[in-house]
Amino acid sequence: MSPSRLEQLKAPNLVSLPEKTKRNLLVRCMRVGLILSLIASISLALSFAFSPQSNWFPILDRNRARTAVSAVFSTTTDDSELPTDISHILFGLGSSVDKWRDRCPYSETWWNSNTTRGYVWLDSKPENDVSAYIPYRVSENWTQFRYVHSQSEVRMARIVVDSFNLRLQNVRWFVMGDDDTIFFPDNLVSVLSQYDHNQMYYIGGNSESVEQDVMHAYDMAFGGGGFAISYPLAARLAELMDGCLDRYFNMYGSDQRVWACMVEIGVPLTKLSGFHQFDIRGDPYGVLAAHPLAPLLSLHHIDALEPIFPDQTHLDSVKSLVHAYRVDPSRILQQSFCYDRRRQWTVSISWGYTIQLYPSMVSALELQTPLQTFKTWRSWTNGPFTFNTRPVSSNPCEQPITYFLEDVKDGNSGDTLTTYKRFVSDKGKKCKRADYAYAMAMQRIVVVSRKMDPQYWTKQAPLRQCSEIENRESVSGETMLIRIRRCTPSESITI
Repeated sequence: MSPSRLEQLKAPNLVSLPEKTKRNLLVRCMRVGLILSLIASISLALSFAFSPQSNWFPILDRNRARTAVSAVFSTTTDDSELPTDISHILFGLGSSVDKWRDRCPYSETWWNSNTTRGYVWLDSKPENDVSAYIPYRVSENWTQFRYVHSQSEVRMARIVVDSFNLRLQNVRWFVMGDDDTIFFPDNLVSVLSQYDHNQMYYIGGNSESVEQDVMHAYDMAFGGGGFAISYPLAARLAELMDGCLDRYFNMYGSDQRVWACMVEIGVPLTKLSGFHQFDIRGDPYGVLAAHPLAPLLSLHHIDALEPIFPDQTHLDSVKSLVHAYRVDPSRILQQSFCYDRRRQWTVSISWGYTIQLYPSMVSALELQTPLQTFKTWRSWTNGPFTFNTRPVSSNPCEQPITYFLEDVKDGNSGDTLTTYKRFVSDKGKKCKRADYAYAMAMQRIVVVSRKMDPQYWTKQAPLRQCSEIENRESVSGETMLIRIRRCTPSESITI
């Protein structure tokens, strides 16, 4: 074969095209590639749009879910730099259609329709709205769970999840309680503002009766006293609660089920002494007259106890206490002591509620210990309780003369004026001693105090305030005037 013929058979020469034709072909290929890519993209987008859950890219799905959760958090905490206020708390009250009509008047004493956020959760839709102030919701998805003791407790345990699933804006805390729980919202705001709502917190208190704590748990927040759950913790509960209900179906109460789920998450109870489950029987006077040095957050079991004020009904008693609370929320039930050394008198004040006058000198250590005017919840015995108590003496001359709140006034200069009227019981023996009769002649005690700073419990260590009798030299047997004030740096409450 000649060289010229061999050159003609070489591959490059077999497919050689003019330069212009090559360029046209390349452009056409690129156009076809772009069209095919566009078609593939549109098909993929349509597949995702009309498929409830794509299984093509599971990692992408998980990332999308995380993004959605992050979006929920961002919409509910977009004012996270601002201090916590009442608008950041969502209340969830557990009740039923049968009970709510009788119980709602108690909740209406503390609920402010202009500022309080939340719902009472019922087991079914009522025929008519029971409360004009408190909106209701009907619980869902609670009848399929197993139970041993009470199916309603399953529903109550899910209220925090139902509340979370509403996805309301700017909620930092979920506060759960019963339909007969009396909350003191301003004090809840002060206390909860101490904690980082972006962390997982479970805040509440346990029972006053040891037998109840032994039966249920010491490190569980009792539901009747109320408890608070931060938003991130509520989000975790929403994921786990249904499984917890299945695993702990044999537990007694809703609060036990919530607590069991908390244990699985790994969040301990932060105990606050201002939550009062009130697992006691009889007269709550002793506890309320010697309240712990902490803000009052809640009361419970009001109907199961004697009225707070002896000459009022249960409901009117609550109204009287809440009325005083609204005048000076931080000071309600705060105890203060003073002495009249010339007369050898001791005065113990529980602001907004009662005053005890002893015609003798009684130490601060004894005064801060509640008189045991009550018994245990389940067995109706004299204890034990989760706090110290002192017995009520059978000797009438050793018992205090008691005064109950008669009037509270909000002064113009930041002062409050509360008046307490002597109460005479028609029960028991009377002391006939002359010094006791002299003290009994005191008909009223008036207390003047400055309003407490709402941040009193958050910006300093707890410190009891002092008091003094202002008209000590002119007390004539009708009225005593006492002023509550801050203690001086070197002052102590000493006999």
